Amino acid sequence: MSKARIGVMLVDDHAVVRMGFRLLLDAAPDMRVVAEAESGEEAMRRILAKEPAARILVLSAHEDAMHARRVLKAGAAGYLTKRSAAEALIQAIREISQGNTFLEPQIAQALALREGTGAAEPLDTLSEKEFKVFLALAGGQSVQDIAEVLSLSPHTVGTHLYNIKQKLGASNSAELALIAMRAGLLTP
Repeated sequence: MSKARIGVMLVDDHAVVRMGFRLLLDAAPDMRVVAEAESGEEAMRRILAKEPAARILVLSAHEDAMHARRVLKAGAAGYLTKRSAAEALIQAIREISQGNTFLEPQIAQALALREGTGAAEPLDTLSEKEFKVFLALAGGQSVQDIAEVLSLSPHTVGTHLYNIKQKLGASNSAELALIAMRAGLLTP
């Protein structure tokens, strides 16, 4: 009797990316893609609410520790950046399917350094929506642009902006950008 294969659900908003991952994973003898979705928006929380035993690996373009920390706090079992080799993805899936946590070594080191200081991280106080608004504002987007991209009213974005400034002790967009740069979320 053959060993059960690891079922994988792919979530990415680009069909071509999903197709590439499907080809890679279907070639692994112990894995099979069981489902695909194009929206990763809060997918992790919905999956874990429906199937608490699910093990989630986030493969992200973000190479900073802050994004990794946020997804791990939200319930992910692993974090890997998209610049990683294909072999790392296969290894990560195998690790988390066995109940382990998987972090790319550079991300793990950055997280350990952050945790080692024992300093409170004000960005952790932001909700997911506030964090998205924060990143967009720090990146120089206007309230109107953010409202359109996130399907919110400008008033709602303004409310988020007010809350973000309060939580982070910032008084303007320049200070928000500086906070993002210090956290490694923006490059100078």
